[in-house]
Amino acid sequence: MASMVVQIKVKDFAEWEKVFNASTGLRKSNGELSHQIYHDKGDPNKLAIVYQWDSLENGQKFFQSPELKAAQQQAGVEGPPNLYTPIQG
Repeated sequence: MASMVVQIKVKDFAEWEKVFNASTGLRKSNGELSHQIYHDKGDPNKLAIVYQWDSLENGQKFFQSPELKAAQQQAGVEGPPNLYTPIQG
């Protein structure tokens, strides 16, 4: 199991959430085990999402996929996400 943290800014949380929920199958089929979504205290459209993946490789592969890029565009993600992975060593 591998954790990953993603920070994004969205135009509208409610619209983003609809697309995010609709893509559950896509994430699960790529190895997502679970996730938690956090809002920035001062801006509900700034999000941090903590994912658990079956492997770090599958999580990284998913975040480079064209399917995710299309979903992000549809969901109103502003700019590229910040992706954090565990320190190996």
